[in-house]
Amino acid sequence: MTYVVTETCIDLKDKSCIEVCPVDCIHEVDEDRMVFIDPDECIDCGACVDPCPVDAIYAEEDVPAPQVPFTQINKIYFKDKVAAREQVDGIKPPA
Repeated sequence: MTYVVTETCIDLKDKSCIEVCPVDCIHEVDEDRMVFIDPDECIDCGACVDPCPVDAIYAEEDVPAPQVPFTQINKIYFKDKVAAREQVDGIKPPA
């Protein structure tokens, strides 16, 4: 199991979650519109959930139905960043 960052993080990237992650599994770069949690590094501690000001982070099994595509987006990001970015843009086009 892992934690998943969902749509409300897009274009916000508050980074409070990054500051509290004990294993540095939450990644962010300038060209991304949101942060991503590496499912292979996440230890399922949940430390990132409460600091998120927009409630964008869920345990994988608790992701709300409309946000389920973000489970796959978070997973593919670490294998194909371009594909993940395209999927994010498809869900919420850039302003």
